[in-house]
Amino acid sequence: MLFKSAILLASAFALSASALPCGSTAPAPATPVAPVATPSLAAPSSAPPAKSSAPPALSSALPALSSAPPAQTPAAPAQSVAPSAGGAITADTILSITPATKSCATAEFPNECADAARAGPAISASFAKYEITEKGTQAALIAIMMFESGSFVYNKNHYPGRPGQGTKNMQMPDNNKLYAAALFPDKIAGATTPEAVLQLVSGDNESFGSAAWHLTTQCGPEIQKGLAAGDAKGWDAYLTGCVKTTHTPDRDVLWTAAKKVLGV
Repeated sequence: MLFKSAILLASAFALSASALPCGSTAPAPATPVAPVATPSLAAPSSAPPAKSSAPPALSSALPALSSAPPAQTPAAPAQSVAPSAGGAITADTILSITPATKSCATAEFPNECADAARAGPAISASFAKYEITEKGTQAALIAIMMFESGSFVYNKNHYPGRPGQGTKNMQMPDNNKLYAAALFPDKIAGATTPEAVLQLVSGDNESFGSAAWHLTTQCGPEIQKGLAAGDAKGWDAYLTGCVKTTHTPDRDVLWTAAKKVLGV
């Protein structure tokens, strides 16, 4: 019995050995190898680094840009405009007294109208010629010419239409005859009508020079002194005593404006 069991064990061993390839031995159990930590190739990052949809913020040190235009500096209030060096009256002086002298575009009689650009030099020349240096006197003469000519629009009387009355001082025909004779002694004899006389003194220098001529030749020293003072008494005496007109309140508007501009 023991012999037979030994034979069976030997046979089983032989069969087990014949199942392996020749020269092969049973492999030793594999030693587990720790995985090497490597970047994954199969599964890259699910998304690239997020990119901001907005451009990088500018440094807070830079000034903020407003979508609105810069605020405008409020215009300075109107101020007195003194005559330029030498006492000259400029276009800006005239415009500061009344903006109505800016243009002759809408003038009823364009050939008679003179804007501030023409009036300034002509008035300045008359003040130099007749030595009108006092600011009070200058203001009064500018004011009366502005008033009588409708802010330098008219050069002759249209309403009611008195023949020979004109210049920017709107002088009566007898005064214009004296004025023309002083300026053009060789031509006055040929001016046989009031209209012809007025034509002699209708140029810019003659027309704007009429007020200064009239004051210095037809008004007495007391009138001239009072006008230079720039006060209401002197202004009234000039209008009523020399110009021989009625002193109405509307005449004071331009006189007051002219004094302010000239700094009287």
